[in-house]
Amino acid sequence: MSKNTEAPLRWYALHTHPNQEGRAESNLTAWNIETFVPKYKVRRRNEFKSEPSYSVRPLFTGYIFARFDANEIPKVRYTRGVHSVVSVGTTPVHVDDDLIEAIKGRIGGDGLVKLSDEIKPGDDVVLKGGHFNNFEGVFERRLKDKERVMILLKTVTHRVRVVVPESLVMKSAPLP
Repeated sequence: MSKNTEAPLRWYALHTHPNQEGRAESNLTAWNIETFVPKYKVRRRNEFKSEPSYSVRPLFTGYIFARFDANEIPKVRYTRGVHSVVSVGTTPVHVDDDLIEAIKGRIGGDGLVKLSDEIKPGDDVVLKGGHFNNFEGVFERRLKDKERVMILLKTVTHRVRVVVPESLVMKSAPLP
C-alpha cells in the first residue's frame, strides 16, 4: 500500500506552546499549511490614564486552527510552536468546516472577530450582574468615560434612568 495517497484537507485544532500562537502560525505557513488564528480586541482599564487601552489577542489562547491532510500530522505535530494536535485518545479530531466558516463570518473589516453585536440607542437590553441583574431596559447612550452607559430601566410601575458599567449590558435576543 502506498503512503503517497492523499487524504482530504481537514481543519484541526492545534495546541500551541504558551504564547507561541504566532510562531506556530508562521512555521506552518512556511510548510504551505493553511492556518487560521482568530483574534479579538480586549479592552483593558489603565489605572494611570482615564482612557481604556486595547490589545489584540487570540480568541482561543493557546490554540490555532490548521488545514491539512492526515498524512501531514507527524510534520505538524513537530513544528516549532506547536505542542500537539487536539485528539481524543490518540486519534486527532478534525474541526467541521462549518464551525471555521461561522467564526470567519464574524470577522469584521478590521480583521478581528466581533464577539457581540454593537449596542445602539433604542436597542432592548438586559443587565447581567450587579443590583439590577436580569432587569430589562432600553439602551440610551454611552457616557464620556466610555466604560459606562445610560439605560432606561423598565420596572413594574416606572421607567428609571440608570448609569451602569457597559460590561453588565447585553443586547436582548429577538423574540422568535
